[in-house]
Amino acid sequence: MPPKKQQQPEQKIRLGRPGNNLKMGIVGLPNVGKSSLFNIMTACDLGKAANFPYATIEPEESRVIVPDERFDWLADHYKPASRVPAFLTVIDIAGLTAGASTGAGLGNAFLSHVRAVDGIFQVVRCFDDADVIHVEGDVDPIRDMEIIQTELRLKDQEWLEKSVDHQKRVARSANHTTLSGKAEHEKLQTTIKALETVTGDPDNGVEGMDIRKQQWTAKEVDVINALNLLTAKPIIRLVNLSKRDYCRKKNKWLLKVKQWVDEKNPGDLIIPFSVALEEELMQLSEEDREKELKSLAEEYKLPVTQCLGKITTAGYQSLELIRYFTCGEKEVRAWTIAQGTKAPQAAGIIHSDFEKNFICGDIMTYDDIKEYKTENAVKGAGKMRQQGKPYVMKDGDIVYWKSNA
Repeated sequence: MPPKKQQQPEQKIRLGRPGNNLKMGIVGLPNVGKSSLFNIMTACDLGKAANFPYATIEPEESRVIVPDERFDWLADHYKPASRVPAFLTVIDIAGLTAGASTGAGLGNAFLSHVRAVDGIFQVVRCFDDADVIHVEGDVDPIRDMEIIQTELRLKDQEWLEKSVDHQKRVARSANHTTLSGKAEHEKLQTTIKALETVTGDPDNGVEGMDIRKQQWTAKEVDVINALNLLTAKPIIRLVNLSKRDYCRKKNKWLLKVKQWVDEKNPGDLIIPFSVALEEELMQLSEEDREKELKSLAEEYKLPVTQCLGKITTAGYQSLELIRYFTCGEKEVRAWTIAQGTKAPQAAGIIHSDFEKNFICGDIMTYDDIKEYKTENAVKGAGKMRQQGKPYVMKDGDIVYWKSNA
């Protein structure tokens, strides 16, 4: 008997919009370091950093290079005329305050800016500075995180209540004996489940939770993605410390922040950093920067590193983005694609004709070219593979596409 075909594992559908150009928004209360972080990450002065609330009104957008040792090695190896690394689009969003979901502090406009991004960098202030005012009067990162979480959930609750009412009317008029009618009824049940997720059951002491923390089937994810809910977006907590606390790796709030995240949003990534230190280092040359980091490490007797690359990479990964490379004497380039993208669609981000007239791709891995040094040697070792339309791209693939003219 012929061998049984292996059952392919069901591909997980991610919460969020599909696409290769996804965006991270920098979110938090006013005066916690959002615009300063944006300016450092993007090496520009677009973010309106100022010592008063709502210095930023309209969101600023910029692209940030995603650090990648593989790209650097390939660029040095091929010595091309042009080098194009992978980028992450980052948006500086104005500060949210308590009551934002009901319009306080221009909250409706600012929450619409959050709705327009695909993931969230939440900046959490854990530094005391009398010269930098706090909109709530004092520094309390737990309260600040609860404010942001509450406002995002309340806005989702408002949106879902309207969606449930609308879906009930649609389901009532649909014929339940047809496939389309059954689909509308299932859509209603998913929308109700989403509403119950963010509201919880206060009468029985059950707290609400973010949409992204609930378990969803592939069909349910399709419905959730169409709603574009705020609490469905991945969140990375960026804990902004003073320079001294960051270097000595001690802060009275750090453990409390971790305990709150573990209890309320388990699995969320926490990255301590210092805007004050990053601003200082930004003004230095690369050589002086290394000297300063070494000097701080000796002073505090602990390793001291920059965090911008780590933050950018974490944002890129939270959106489930990967990259593949095209290499040659003219150009070495990293192409950003969504995880799970198949070969024809990956080729299509270079040019739509590549996807339309797709034949195959000659693919090797970064590890292979690094080991064998030349493409001919990679081919000679049998490591160059021809992949067709069903091939799912892997992070770090090096590709030469073939298509009909």
